Amino acid sequence: MNGLLTVAALSKAYSGSGRQVAALDAVSLAIAAGETLGLVGASGSGKSTLARVLLRLLEPDAGSIRFEGEDWLALRGADLRRRRAHMQMVFQDPLAAFNPLASVASVLDDPLRIHGIADKARRPGEIAALLERVGLPAAFASRPVRTLSGGQRQRVAIARAISTRPSLLVLDEAVSALDVTVRGRILELLVELQRERGLAYLFISHDLAVVRAISHRIAVMDAGRIVEEGPARDVVTAPRSDAARQLVAAVPRLVTEPA
Repeated sequence: MNGLLTVAALSKAYSGSGRQVAALDAVSLAIAAGETLGLVGASGSGKSTLARVLLRLLEPDAGSIRFEGEDWLALRGADLRRRRAHMQMVFQDPLAAFNPLASVASVLDDPLRIHGIADKARRPGEIAALLERVGLPAAFASRPVRTLSGGQRQRVAIARAISTRPSLLVLDEAVSALDVTVRGRILELLVELQRERGLAYLFISHDLAVVRAISHRIAVMDAGRIVEEGPARDVVTAPRSDAARQLVAAVPRLVTEPA
């Protein structure tokens, strides 16, 4: 697989109460095209900060990011907006990311219009196709976002994310608020989309069981650092770091599950 994202020595500190806290401490990782890297760690370990730095929602204090062969941190203005179509994010609570008064159609129309993916006449057909691809009826386009269930909203969030034809999705606790049955269906959808479109995922979660189910490799964060990284099975069955061992202990049945 070809290299897609390379992060080197990325650092970000927050100031508060007269001191600085290192949210990211020289983080380095890589994701190949079509690969899923699971990122796990306890709350406060730096996972969400890393996601926001990758999306350029926060600027790092130091380090480098190369995405699709470009210096990602050097992009500004129109160039950054254009390239953002290739790296999209799915949040834990899509309702917080959407205008709750908006219709599903308007939520999906925005990226198609902003990134020039389809003209006005073609956008309704594109929206219907996106909804159908994530397992929702095309008729959902007219429904207000606030009337959807959590699982339906997350499907709309995924539809919006793939509408720009990205090569990488950053999923930040994207299934943690869903019940077990719905979570399984969303994970199945993500695997299908990856197979069809060659998508790469940075799949962020505190739940090692979920991460193992979808990831090729797992990286473990603790106190702003990557403390362990390797094939998903190896990290789960033979964790080397204290942080990974604590996560495995929280779901001990994983150790004895068949491959």
